Amino acid sequence: MKFQAKPKSFAYDVDVIWTSERKGRIEADGKPPVEVATPPEFKGHPGYWSPEDLFVQAVNVCLMCTFVGTAARQQISFLDYRCHARGILETADGMLQFTEIILEPVISLPAGVEIEAARKVLQDAKRNCLVANSITAHVQMNENIISCKVVES
Repeated sequence: MKFQAKPKSFAYDVDVIWTSERKGRIEADGKPPVEVATPPEFKGHPGYWSPEDLFVQAVNVCLMCTFVGTAARQQISFLDYRCHARGILETADGMLQFTEIILEPVISLPAGVEIEAARKVLQDAKRNCLVANSITAHVQMNENIISCKVVES
């Protein structure tokens, strides 16, 4: 008998409430509200999360969550995970759009964990990152995996 996976479907409900000028607040049940605004480069406000920030951060957070889940399933331990992301917004095809997101994860491994095993987990995470798979911008990853050796004194 052939196994068939059930199709998955999920819904995520979020709200945005305009507060003043070019500012608002995003909300979702059971989560803290976040103040948002148009970014300064589009006549907005500094010091607020913008849709552009949140777009790039969505890819960044998704990669982290996918990496952590994949590492757990494959029993690959790590000591630290950090990732800087940069989204490139430019005119393409006559309109502003994100054309590239560059992810720079830095992962620290405990002694004994092979760098290649962690690299494979990270590459699997990038390939399975649902947010990155849902956008048209090119997603590039420049990983840096560090093996930490315990130094005894």
